[in-house]
Amino acid sequence: MARHATGFFSDFQEFIRQGNVVELAVAVIIGGAFGKIVESFVADMITPALLAPALKAANVDDLSKLTAGTVKYGSFLAAVINFLIIAFSIFVVIRMLESAKKRFLRQHAVDAAEEAADPILLSQERLTTEIERLSQVMESR
Repeated sequence: MARHATGFFSDFQEFIRQGNVVELAVAVIIGGAFGKIVESFVADMITPALLAPALKAANVDDLSKLTAGTVKYGSFLAAVINFLIIAFSIFVVIRMLESAKKRFLRQHAVDAAEEAADPILLSQERLTTEIERLSQVMESR
């Protein structure tokens, strides 16, 4: 049993040392901070700008106070708006990354093509072509 536990703990130590845990922790922290920014953006900017007429008609100053009996549909609406904004933001970031990746790959392909076009090789090919043409001219005479 001790041997199994040692294997388990050594596997755990290896997992910690790989760096995946640190990257995951950073992602969670940044995601949490981003979520707070989006919540503030929705609550403080989007909701007042877009939903002000509906909130005034319902005599409510806060979206989360919209209720129908015990159903808090205002909180649900705020969560849906938060989700849509987060999803859109992630979509835009991924799209920008993909565009940058495509540009990088295209530039890399151009650079590789330029490197492949060795000037010495090109001059040798031209020289060979000219010699062949000259030999054809001489054979035809």
